[in-house]
Amino acid sequence: MRTIGMFLLLSALVMAQASPAAHPTSATTSARLNELIVPAGTKVPLALKHAVSTKSAREGDSVYAETTFPVVQENRVLIPAGTYVQGRISHVQRAGRIKGRAEVLMHFTTLIYPSGYTVMLPGAVENVPGAEKTSIKGEEGTIRQDSQKGEKIGTVASSAGTGAVIGGLSRGGKGAAIGAGVGGAVGTAIALLSRGNDVKLDAGTTVEMVFQRAVPLDPSRIPPPVK
Repeated sequence: MRTIGMFLLLSALVMAQASPAAHPTSATTSARLNELIVPAGTKVPLALKHAVSTKSAREGDSVYAETTFPVVQENRVLIPAGTYVQGRISHVQRAGRIKGRAEVLMHFTTLIYPSGYTVMLPGAVENVPGAEKTSIKGEEGTIRQDSQKGEKIGTVASSAGTGAVIGGLSRGGKGAAIGAGVGGAVGTAIALLSRGNDVKLDAGTTVEMVFQRAVPLDPSRIPPPVK
């Protein structure tokens, strides 16, 4: 009888220790079912809160922006307009004097809701509709200044033309030829010595951010569904 009693006591203790372990699993499953997900590939329009320029920016500098339009899923606002977005500059390259365009790469890392709820994210630049003479290079969203080849050729041609006019006025046709050559040389020197334009994104510039992977949200921390 004593052996049977000990066996029953041990069995009860084992069951008591095992039963609580089931509750966290159940709670975790329930939490996952109630989780809201911002899908990968979601695009969010932002407005920069401060200017970004390849002339002054450095790798590691912070970037601050704000959402300008809400992200809605099934009548529920997942990301309201006015949500702050923080990021960092990952790469900066100034334009060269002979070749090489200015480039800047930034990644967005954090969403900060008006309530203070903070969400970590991987966000990249998809498009920069608010910036002129720029394009997007590569999958990571590098913002690159457009080529200035035509502008530099124009500088050479303009200088040559000016030289020809001055030479023609002073020494006739021969002077015009000499003036054109001198003017062209000056224009070429100016074009070679001048650094290309920087990428410049003024405060308020519209930038389109894209989610690089799905991001879960806590339903209790964002506004309830619209009824």
